[in-house]
Amino acid sequence: MASPSLRLSTNVEGDFYVDSTCIDCDACRQIAPHTFREEDGSSAVYRQPRGVTELLEAQKALISCPTASIGSISKRSMTEALAAYPELIDNAVYRCGFTSEDSFGAFSYLIQRKSGNILIDSPRFAGPLVKRITSMGGVARMLMTHRDDVADHEKFRRRFGCERLMHSADVSTRTRSVEIQPEGNSPQMIAEDLLMIPTPGHTRGHVVFLHEQRVLFTGDHLAWDESRDRLHAFRSACWYSWAEQTKSMERLLDHRFEWVLPGHGRPIHLPFDRMHHELAKCVEWMKAVR
Repeated sequence: MASPSLRLSTNVEGDFYVDSTCIDCDACRQIAPHTFREEDGSSAVYRQPRGVTELLEAQKALISCPTASIGSISKRSMTEALAAYPELIDNAVYRCGFTSEDSFGAFSYLIQRKSGNILIDSPRFAGPLVKRITSMGGVARMLMTHRDDVADHEKFRRRFGCERLMHSADVSTRTRSVEIQPEGNSPQMIAEDLLMIPTPGHTRGHVVFLHEQRVLFTGDHLAWDESRDRLHAFRSACWYSWAEQTKSMERLLDHRFEWVLPGHGRPIHLPFDRMHHELAKCVEWMKAVR
């Protein structure tokens, strides 16, 4: 729980606040941009919520904070916020909220399918979220984009009996029990509506998942830079090889998609041609960066 005694001075006066345990993961700023922004290397409340919609956004950010660094003095009911996740993004694709500190606040996603629901990366194993996912049909498979965002994968495995997948190049002691460990750098169909595309670079075994040739789950490989209004890769968070990540990004030009759902960042939706154009610009930028 956030502590008023640790309240950062960068917060404006009022009900919501961020305390000094914040790790600056950016999750709250993505969920509630009208309330939170970055100040001096951490998130802070720059404006108290105005109206019902902004209040719900701020409450969703509070319950999703991976370090419980957001507080509310008024202690209003969180029932509606707790019931909001997974929240629909588009056509049976949901964002899970409830981020984990183990994944540095990365977002995970749920695809609801008649043939069995799929979890993309692992959220925090939070009771309200698990209850809601159970009511939506549980989890048949968990697909992990890379080694950083596995969070509570073992707890989800035990609860739902889901089959897990992670590229063999990213398997570590913590994930050695994962049931499916594909190899190589060639795209592989892992379901009738899902293509796994290896994208080494951020980590050696990073992959992205293309759903119905429309929605690309990008992990830490690709996101939208709101400050520059463009697609981008995280140069400062490339742990394996920037040269390989650039090649991986260029290979994505062979695929078409209209949604980018990143681990860090807000979902972005563009027409197919515009998305392809933005991806090509990103590749050119990456080639010029060392």
